[in-house]
Amino acid sequence: MKKIIPVVLFALFLTGCEQNVQKEKKAEVIGAPELTLENDLMTPEALWAFGRVSGHEISPDGSTILYGVSYYSIEHNKGNRDLYTLDISGDKLNQITRSPKSEFNVVWRPDGKKIGFLTSESGSVQLWEMNPDGSARTQISKIEGGITGFKYAPDQSKILFTKEVPIKNKFPELYEGLPDASGRLMNDLMYRHWDHWVDSYSHVFVADYDGKKIWNENDIMDSEPYQAPLKPFGGIEQVDWSADSKSIAYTSKKLTGKEASLSTNSDIYLYKLETGTTENISEGNMGFDIAPLFSPDGKYVAWESMERDGYESDQNRLFIMNLDTRERIYATKGFDQNVGGLVWSDDSQSIYFTSDWHGTFQIYRYDLQDGNIDKLTEGLHDYKSLSLAGDYMIAARNSMSMPTELYKVKISDGSAEQITFTNKELLDQLTMGDVEERWMKTADGEDMLTMVIYPPHFDPTKKYPALLYCKGGPQGPLSQNFHYRWNYQIMAANGYIIIAPNRRGVSGFGQAWQEQISGDYHGKSMGDYLTAIDEMAKEPYVDEERLGAVGASAGGYAVFYLAGIHEGRFKAFIAHDGIFNEEAQYLETEEMWFENWDKAGPFWETENERIQNVYAHSPHKLVQNWDTPILIIHGELDYRVVFTQGMTAFNAAVLRDVPAEFLYFPDENHWVLQPQNGILWQRVFFDWLDKWLK
Repeated sequence: MKKIIPVVLFALFLTGCEQNVQKEKKAEVIGAPELTLENDLMTPEALWAFGRVSGHEISPDGSTILYGVSYYSIEHNKGNRDLYTLDISGDKLNQITRSPKSEFNVVWRPDGKKIGFLTSESGSVQLWEMNPDGSARTQISKIEGGITGFKYAPDQSKILFTKEVPIKNKFPELYEGLPDASGRLMNDLMYRHWDHWVDSYSHVFVADYDGKKIWNENDIMDSEPYQAPLKPFGGIEQVDWSADSKSIAYTSKKLTGKEASLSTNSDIYLYKLETGTTENISEGNMGFDIAPLFSPDGKYVAWESMERDGYESDQNRLFIMNLDTRERIYATKGFDQNVGGLVWSDDSQSIYFTSDWHGTFQIYRYDLQDGNIDKLTEGLHDYKSLSLAGDYMIAARNSMSMPTELYKVKISDGSAEQITFTNKELLDQLTMGDVEERWMKTADGEDMLTMVIYPPHFDPTKKYPALLYCKGGPQGPLSQNFHYRWNYQIMAANGYIIIAPNRRGVSGFGQAWQEQISGDYHGKSMGDYLTAIDEMAKEPYVDEERLGAVGASAGGYAVFYLAGIHEGRFKAFIAHDGIFNEEAQYLETEEMWFENWDKAGPFWETENERIQNVYAHSPHKLVQNWDTPILIIHGELDYRVVFTQGMTAFNAAVLRDVPAEFLYFPDENHWVLQPQNGILWQRVFFDWLDKWLK
């Protein structure tokens, strides 16, 4: 159940923290926390002290980088994001905001004279502007209910924005005279999604703009409750202006209820302001079509496209339409990798994008004239996003050993220079463990890349406990990303060797490798896990009597399953938000397309042998074999894998007299996002492992 939270939604979370978690009487500015380390090893407090760099934008004249940094306060249990500017050479850094309210969706106005951003005032998120030095903050919008994203028209005559539109009560007569009634009456699916009840839908609006305010806002979609951008993770990157400011392209899935729950079929729609007409330009493609992007010369629109309906992990392809001829080009045909984060070159002859391959995300370039795709960068790191600045790209980059910073990448040879050093002072105090790439032969003779992370100050003459990391998803990348919960370096800093196999289902090794996990969570991928732990257990520095397995979501499924088949290999397990009972999961989750693809269908189709094989291998059917201590973690706001999955697994363990603990968060979803909850998570995590493996 792979999901990646975009910058806009992350910033919205920070704003929500300000409104919902804040308890102090007076709002305080949150900056880099003061932290005294006892030694050079990572701690939960150190992990939450890192500044999180995000959302960089290049000024229209190409001279200045604008970006945000989020810091968290453990004391106040919330985060805040402030803004910085940096000249393109990386020499002149300025902090331009010091506000108790996060700024997000931050962009340069097309003339470069102002910076536009969203922030919350009096509980409502509105559009504001300020000078490039952070002065003269002025509110531009006063939209009822607030807005969730915006973009300037290139000619600055208009602004498009997105906002939530409430869903009308289907049964008003039944609620008449009952203003305090809390009951919810449903007659269709998708009544809740990810971590919220679906009481509204997102729409795209366009408004006039005179440099001081916006007015005359118009909903450019019809009145049906169709989502644009797509929830729960789509942001303003799913909407774009044409170069002449006459058209808007947007992503929408024009399905509701049961149909929306069963299908991933979204499309790219082209709305013309002069005529008010809408055209579906990706019609006929049945999978996800998202993130349209017009070329600077106005001749093309590019987007990311998946082919098959219902498969959220289908190959993400690059499509381009010639707006004059209406020809659609499958640009990455034959390129057995995913594409994301599209950026047009200034001359409209190339598209830059990021793609994962063999455990890293690198930058690639597609040439419109000859159709060639060139890989521009190398290295054991992930490039996350990029912007063009003449002969260079400004790119966000991180690794397992370093949080995100900005780099200046030379287009001609891919060489990179770090230009922000947000976390240098803290990183200089920490020792990170070495990261090793190791190829192994699986049980069926395939080559599998496994990442091994060693404890800081590793001594090969000693024996160490080891943790098998079971990746979630189950599809998607196991790359170099610096995670703030499942962080390899903090696990290594606690004295464990971390073993992270790119088992069947992981992207970046060709589509065939990724697809082998669908309908087969229990088969080849489970064998891959056992291959990785067995191979590493042969090393003289690995203590085979002190092995553990940990994972979340589909990784939690793997932990529950391994607990029933491991034959004494492991001495401790940790499962976070894991799938325990496949039949219950089928009817508890919200996105039915995922269940129907990865489980092959509903459990009541008793004549379908493939489907029945999936449910026959539900982890709960192996609980009679459980005999190893297990920690189970779950959040009540997780509507993807409902918290009763974790609760029933815990109950089963206790009834079987298996040592067990259950860490339950009433206010967290599929992730753990609040600082104090995050630190509690880490403390419980390592307390459990140390109890059984040390």
